[in-house]
Amino acid sequence: MTLDALLTLFALAFASAWTPGPNNALLATSGVNFGLRRTVPHALGVGLGFPLMVFIVGLFLGAAFQASAVLREALRYGGAAMLLWVAWKIATSGGLGSSSAPARPFRFHEAAAFQWVNPKAWVMAISLSAQFVNPAHPILTALMVAGVFVVVGLSSAFGWAALGNVLRRFLSQGRRMRVFDAVMGAIIAVGVVYLFRH
Repeated sequence: MTLDALLTLFALAFASAWTPGPNNALLATSGVNFGLRRTVPHALGVGLGFPLMVFIVGLFLGAAFQASAVLREALRYGGAAMLLWVAWKIATSGGLGSSSAPARPFRFHEAAAFQWVNPKAWVMAISLSAQFVNPAHPILTALMVAGVFVVVGLSSAFGWAALGNVLRRFLSQGRRMRVFDAVMGAIIAVGVVYLFRH
């Protein structure tokens, strides 16, 4: 991979990892509800789970999804339904201390597995594979792409969880937490609409 391609990959990774989306909304919400320390497994699951997905897609699955419209549409609609359900659960969770709020944060394996039902993750993984994985050196280039996303993804995951943790005290007053939950749920729902338009 050339230096220009690597710099382009880092810029793309930074933009995609740090912008609001399902993972970041869930991480911020977990930071608010459970604090940074209890959100660490969730952040690690996202920060390491997506690069693993990129590596596997780059080696094995990218071409299959590019070639099959049925697979792409099944993923698109199934993932969208899952994300809309997650958005609804967040938006109606009722805030800190509510009986309808989640009882615990995501575990590492749950956050890593969530990547496989996240349409944004699939779109990114397939696009990255098509653009950056060289068929002449698939293992090396897939590892490089995954490595970039480990660095950038971990910084983003912990950054969003830390942001939620910082907001925790502010959001514990009045109706602020309900507003935050509604905004985080809306971010996920808007992300689903955006994916369907592109």
